[in-house]
Amino acid sequence: MARTRNSTLGPAARPVAIPEEFDGEPTASGIVTIPFHVRWSDPVVAYDMAERKDRIRVYEQVLREGTEADVLHYVDPNELAELFDELVLPPKVRRTWEEWFERHDEASAEC
Repeated sequence: MARTRNSTLGPAARPVAIPEEFDGEPTASGIVTIPFHVRWSDPVVAYDMAERKDRIRVYEQVLREGTEADVLHYVDPNELAELFDELVLPPKVRRTWEEWFERHDEASAEC
């Protein structure tokens, strides 16, 4: 068993799930619970997506641990842009999303 983190083991090795395009509105609204593969610690917590502080917690967890399907389900890209500076994210996740925003800002400017 490995006892130290390195480039192939640990949070830095985990891929960041980012859909290239958001093709609709997220379907998560109202009171939600995060699936176990995203929020794997007990107890189960309910979040109110109408509350800013709860949306922030959901976004942080989904961006760190979620799949592309989770991101599409829970995250509104416009809301993410507004909340992004408030999110507590690992450096790799933050950097990867910043690159996504840059690519999409450039694409929007070209239209």
